[in-house]
Amino acid sequence: MIEAVVFDLDGVLIASEEVWDAVRERYVRERGGRYDADVQRAMMGMSAPEWSRFLHEDAGVQDEPVAINREVVELMLEAYRRELPLVPGAVEAVRRVAATFPLALASSSNREIFEAVLELAGVTDCFRATVSSEEVERGKPAPDVYLEAARRLGVAPESSAAVEDSHAGIRSAKSAGMRVVAIPNASYPPDEEALSLADAVVGSLDELTVDVLHG
Repeated sequence: MIEAVVFDLDGVLIASEEVWDAVRERYVRERGGRYDADVQRAMMGMSAPEWSRFLHEDAGVQDEPVAINREVVELMLEAYRRELPLVPGAVEAVRRVAATFPLALASSSNREIFEAVLELAGVTDCFRATVSSEEVERGKPAPDVYLEAARRLGVAPESSAAVEDSHAGIRSAKSAGMRVVAIPNASYPPDEEALSLADAVVGSLDELTVDVLHG
């Protein structure tokens, strides 16, 4: 029996991967670094300390990781304040699920980013716990962020359902022992191997019902 639900943010509630991609690409190219499909895919699911270090060590950005993180975060916040790219049905889905289950957020985004997103979307009150992967040892696909979300909710991971869209996120939630409902990201779809790990696959947030979450 599912007792709690943990949402991912990027790609599930906001169509943010394109924004992250555009912001980081511009930042990296302006500093003479390398940005291509391999770099983009490698960073999916990484925590802020991980991708900042990756851009410095592997993509040729001379700035130190702390500075990389700070500048990219500021650019992301500016972009979201101009226009928040909510996925259709996101607010309704969160409120619908929150009416039945306690909710947590397990995000690879920095805390200041997802707190701004939840406030701008008007759903901060729906989440009893939030976790950024920068607050745990390892980012997705490691299970750390989902295990910490369950701990903060006070429930067993095995009694929780996760809502994910990406290969790294599906693997993260599954390795934490959670039931995984996948909503495949249309722009950056999970690979078939990762998708096969999901317990349920739905086409949109409109299909995310209590019955689907319970299984």
